[in-house]
Amino acid sequence: MPTYSSSVSERPAQTLWVSDVTNSYYQDDQQAKLKHLQAEVDSLLQQLQNLKEKRLSDNHPE
Repeated sequence: MPTYSSSVSERPAQTLWVSDVTNSYYQDDQQAKLKHLQAEVDSLLQQLQNLKEKRLSDNHPE
């Protein structure tokens, strides 16, 4: 699987792609693990996005 950087806005398309790939090539237990990891990645990306937005707002108070 290729490695690349993404923004939170790109995640839905990537999630669909990962879902298609996992459904095609992996057994059920592996699919469950990959889906769990995908959810973890999504959560961490969202946390990073929130921290980035907070840092920007802290540096530029209105």
